[in-house]
Amino acid sequence: MFVAIPSRERTPLRWATPLLFSALWLCFIGAELLPDPAQHRLMMEWGALSGGLASPQDWLQALRDGSTLRLFSALLLHADWAHLLGNLVFLLIFGLPAERAMGPWRLLALFLLGGAVANLAAVIAIGTPDRLIIGASGAVSALIGAYLALFPGAKLGVVVPLGLFLQFVKVPAPLLIGVWALLQLVFTFIGPAFGAVAWSAHLAGFAFGGAFALIARAGIVRRLRRKRGF
Repeated sequence: MFVAIPSRERTPLRWATPLLFSALWLCFIGAELLPDPAQHRLMMEWGALSGGLASPQDWLQALRDGSTLRLFSALLLHADWAHLLGNLVFLLIFGLPAERAMGPWRLLALFLLGGAVANLAAVIAIGTPDRLIIGASGAVSALIGAYLALFPGAKLGVVVPLGLFLQFVKVPAPLLIGVWALLQLVFTFIGPAFGAVAWSAHLAGFAFGGAFALIARAGIVRRLRRKRGF
């Protein structure tokens, strides 16, 4: 169980999630305002590309020319409004409580590192070379993994259609997230839009986020125990 910060302490300002939310919005709007040729060039120059890290020589070359930065910059690029809005919704749902538990700096590190690891997994997993990998889906998946590790007993609200009515119900988070993770695994091999969606990035981000949160939680617990004199 996660040890909460004592109520007598002031809750730290949560700025990382709003910052990331704003950055994703601004980058998308800025890209949309560009003419089509410039927008395409932006995507190809700053998005991650598959098939470029097949050998140790490729890794060394990527480190020398700085192209590994694409794993991070690709997080700020999105293909369309649906792609962006889906990631923003999940960013708010899972990012705000994770930031409250871990703090803004850990949340920011989780998003960036988890997203980069997820993009790296897609770069390696997609067999076709020079496929464009963009979007914050891998980073958001890391937030989902972190949320599950931090709040294993939490419940998430879902809307269930019952005939002509919509019913709001609360479902255990491990159940919903477990179904989501299973779908990502299935979709990696036989999913819709196969080849257009980097499902492997979602799985890698999810696993990274869970591990990151467990390590961060252990550190926070030790710090709180020292403060309390245990």
